[in-house]
Amino acid sequence: MLTEVMIKIPGEEPWEIHLPHLILDTLSGFGITLMLRAFYSKTQQLNWLTVSVNIVVLVVASLLWTQFKWFSLQGLYGALWTPMSWFDFGTWTSASLTMLATWTAGYYGFKSYLNNVEQREKAEKALNLAKEAQLKMLRYQLNPHFMFNSINAICTLILKNENTNAVNMLEKLCDFLRYSLYTEPLAKIPVSEEVAILKTYLDIEKSRFQSNLDVTIVTDVKCDSTLIPSLLIQPLVENVLKHGMLPNQTLKMNIEFKSTTNGITISVIDNGKGFLEQHGCKRGVGLNNCQDRLQLTYQGRANLNMGNKKEGGAWVTLFIPAEAGGSQ
Repeated sequence: MLTEVMIKIPGEEPWEIHLPHLILDTLSGFGITLMLRAFYSKTQQLNWLTVSVNIVVLVVASLLWTQFKWFSLQGLYGALWTPMSWFDFGTWTSASLTMLATWTAGYYGFKSYLNNVEQREKAEKALNLAKEAQLKMLRYQLNPHFMFNSINAICTLILKNENTNAVNMLEKLCDFLRYSLYTEPLAKIPVSEEVAILKTYLDIEKSRFQSNLDVTIVTDVKCDSTLIPSLLIQPLVENVLKHGMLPNQTLKMNIEFKSTTNGITISVIDNGKGFLEQHGCKRGVGLNNCQDRLQLTYQGRANLNMGNKKEGGAWVTLFIPAEAGGSQ
């Protein structure tokens, strides 16, 4: 429309001819671009053949638009069949071709931009799905091992005729498994909820180890509502029970949740073997599980450190950035 106005302003035709012709030119140009868009939309991939065909179609569209503009102008003057001079044909066709070529370039440029945006969105969606799948896998990775040990312990209690302890342990196991199954693996929960389910897990383990397990949990009231990934600490505790206990040892474990300026610090300290005796200081499944979940969830903003105590035993410390609220 703007281009047509700029072309017609210097012309000598009266405005009673200018204005109707401008409207006709604009409407016909709009109609041609709609037809070009319908044709271009069928082009799935640009190559030398499709480009050549598009150029031919563009030239034909320019010629048709030129002829329509010429004969509509002559019709407004009352002379429908006045032939075009070669000069008029060249200048009018050049103007039509320039405008349609510019529109075509803009169409393909915008289409390319939208395709790139769509591809990025698909890639991000695929990445998020892969991340969710990996997080879910990590959440459930240790459950079979824990189930096997717990059921064995319950069977042992039954064989010893300790039916009351067996029933209590089975109830705790059901509570823990119910929570594990019905809590969204990607959910973040308040520290208070994490501590409650951790105590349920430890009650199950205490039924197995009896007096050989002594666990203390200390929680800073300020971090009760801080959100952390669900069942994050249980793999660390299970790692200690699986790899850290010495024969005939009373394993003491201190678990502390402490609020800091920009997050919370969680520490798990024990008096067991320490990491030097644990497969050449390898982290083990529980520690790798926790580290991977922190990396996937917080993208480097959280961290996990570990080491041995001088007097014996090991320590693991997690830092998680502050994120307050209800269960997600």
